[in-house]
Amino acid sequence: MTQHKTKMRTAPEPAAGMGAPVVPGATAAVVGAGLSGFAAARLLSALGARVRLLERNDNPGQNLIDRARDAGFELFLGGHTPDQFRGVSLIVVGPGVAPADIAPLTVAAGDPPLIGETELALRYVREPVLAVTGTSGKTTTVSLAAAMLREAGKKVFLGGNIGVPLSDYVLSGDKADILALELSSFQLQGLRSLRPRAAVLLNLAANHLDRHADMAEYSAAKFGIFSRQEAEDLALLPEELAEEYMRRAFKARLKIFRATKRFPMGKLIGRHNAANAEAAYLAAAEFGVSEAEAARAVAAFTPLPHRLEKVGEKDGVIYVNDSKSTTVDALRAALLSFDAPLLLLAGGHFKGGDLESLRPLLSERVKAVALFGAGREFFEKAWSGTVPLSWDPDLPAALERLRATAQAGDAVLLSPATASYDLYNNYKERGDHLRRLVRASDEGGEVQ
Repeated sequence: MTQHKTKMRTAPEPAAGMGAPVVPGATAAVVGAGLSGFAAARLLSALGARVRLLERNDNPGQNLIDRARDAGFELFLGGHTPDQFRGVSLIVVGPGVAPADIAPLTVAAGDPPLIGETELALRYVREPVLAVTGTSGKTTTVSLAAAMLREAGKKVFLGGNIGVPLSDYVLSGDKADILALELSSFQLQGLRSLRPRAAVLLNLAANHLDRHADMAEYSAAKFGIFSRQEAEDLALLPEELAEEYMRRAFKARLKIFRATKRFPMGKLIGRHNAANAEAAYLAAAEFGVSEAEAARAVAAFTPLPHRLEKVGEKDGVIYVNDSKSTTVDALRAALLSFDAPLLLLAGGHFKGGDLESLRPLLSERVKAVALFGAGREFFEKAWSGTVPLSWDPDLPAALERLRATAQAGDAVLLSPATASYDLYNNYKERGDHLRRLVRASDEGGEVQ
């Protein structure tokens, strides 16, 4: 997804009731030079701040170095040190940076305020917000909601965790009617300026426990999407999370969503996507979207890459890329989405979760599991004796193993239940690799 091009000639003005996070001429540090971090740096520069861009990677590529130089940023590469924060009035971290890792380094600098990129941008947002979070299904749901809003003639900015940082929207000078934001637990943690008119929490399962202290911290971050809503706002949750919502005494109107047959699902697979479509519609309806408009949007919707995406078929066997499945809960949803016998590709950097809870589903639906990469010890401990298990060091070898046993009518499913960092830079690279492997097989070639 391309970034918004900057049209703005004057500095953005804070929204009503919001104070400017930094004054012109002050020094601000941005930790993490990824998409969100660089967008935050550009916004701070537009606000008149002197920007220090800190990137832990000591070899990020010449392109980043050139971009930082052209933007007038002071760039620091390699491990972070206390000296990098001296004289700084504000610290902004990208979602890939844990604030707890940075805070000890700022003591000598007087503990300047530390906020996230999304919080920085929200100080300058005046438009109503539709926000979606959850352990899985966020991107599909927020994309469906945006499609429904557009079908109703609304001008929509779709961004946040989905790929376009909110800071880029603020910088663009564009004016949307509604902001549709996907928000991760990392972005929600510490947010103080978010008040969505409609907020959705899709589900909650163990995730990112390699970064969050425990499930309680992760859950608190997710429920934080509702913390600043008022009585006239809408909170959407599944029935199993409603009691926790009420226990936390939030103010917004609570509405339960569940899977229905309201919409023909078109290309979308699985009961969980019926629930996602219902949540998207109930949120979009708050902004005047009719059921007919929502139905047209669902019918025209194309599943997003790496989310139960069919990438090939050969000899009666279909190949499905669900690389975005980085949690146990996402794998559970994938297993429930097929009637065909499954040959499962799983494994990678395990982030936590109850793998043993999947044993009944594996016994019912999966013919064999081919593990690959890291995480082998977690899967073998949880699934041994339930389904035939194998392990290979990489995806090509694991896929070839399943191909040798696949029969017409089977589905080979990549749904790893893990992060990709053991073998790939991100889940997209992992899914793209499967796509290339399947395509090469169809064409009689070989890809490693």
